[in-house]
Amino acid sequence: MSRGRFITFEGIEGAGKSSLARLLIEALKARNIPALLTREPGGTALAERIRELVLQPQPETIGAEVETLLMFAARGIHLANLIRPALAAGQWVLCDRFTDATRAYQGGGRGVAATLIEELAAAIHGDLRPDLTLLLDVPVEVGLSRARARSGARDRFDEERAGFFERVRASYLEIARREPGRVRIIDASQPLEAVLAQSRAALTALGPS
Repeated sequence: MSRGRFITFEGIEGAGKSSLARLLIEALKARNIPALLTREPGGTALAERIRELVLQPQPETIGAEVETLLMFAARGIHLANLIRPALAAGQWVLCDRFTDATRAYQGGGRGVAATLIEELAAAIHGDLRPDLTLLLDVPVEVGLSRARARSGARDRFDEERAGFFERVRASYLEIARREPGRVRIIDASQPLEAVLAQSRAALTALGPS
């Protein structure tokens, strides 16, 4: 059995990653492609507990490097218990955020050294990397306006100022510049229909597993 495809979705808050991922998983299933949708941090029961530690406001300080370690701890659990088994079984895995998010948020946003992030990436997932990354790019003011309009409790990242997200966005765009063969930039300020059409085309170009 051939290995499944690993597709990740990246972007700042309010870019529309989660909504797009849900639409694409249905499109794959309509083509009879076995696929599952997951997210980071989280994806399994134990990893979701770490997600709560990372995202929910805490009475104690969580430093940038510790936040990075927690992200990779959740990622290691997620990979071992869900992502790797699914890929080995021939499923397509669609993941809302992966290591690019750590590079952008903890690296670009918080200033964590790239050497630390890459050492952890090598230790936790080695040569496993996404077959395709859809980077939903949107101006910070647009993304934050959308995010603030959403219902639900705010998390630690929602409290960050625009400058933080400008650094995150710049980091994402630099990743795309370095890896144009893997990262496809989608203008997420377009109507959803256009975003979905371009994303479907990128998946089709990826070809069968």
